[in-house]
Amino acid sequence: MPFPAVDELVAILQRTTSDAVAEVRPVATGSVLNEMIGLVRQVPAASHLLEYASLLVVASHPRRPGGAPMVDKYVRFGASPRAAQAMVLAGKARALIEGRLNLAADDIRAVAPLALRHRLVLGYEAVADGVAPDTIIAEVLAAHPAPPAGA
Repeated sequence: MPFPAVDELVAILQRTTSDAVAEVRPVATGSVLNEMIGLVRQVPAASHLLEYASLLVVASHPRRPGGAPMVDKYVRFGASPRAAQAMVLAGKARALIEGRLNLAADDIRAVAPLALRHRLVLGYEAVADGVAPDTIIAEVLAAHPAPPAGA
């Protein structure tokens, strides 16, 4: 997440350092949220897409066969299995939002940066060279294109 600009930081300070109380209105009940979670979990995911999410997680680790050079150079520790879970569940939610009833490789690719960026532990070299997690994730995605449908 990029650091806020001065005017954005001022707005944050105005909201968080005064005695003003924000008005909060519920948008869904707990039972509705549980139904939504259940619906997302019902979206089918083909086995080749589960393999693809797993491949992306494994590819986030240094010194793996077929790994991206930036991962080997800049990543100390790659993502855990929870990243694959996040990609699959967020991808299923994205499919529903877009009006589709099944997970697609494009859903996994779209949510991969969201699921991976905070799960990579970068080394000093990345900081010294100004390399951000999103740059590394883009290289991983480029090295591992989406599998063909029904692969």
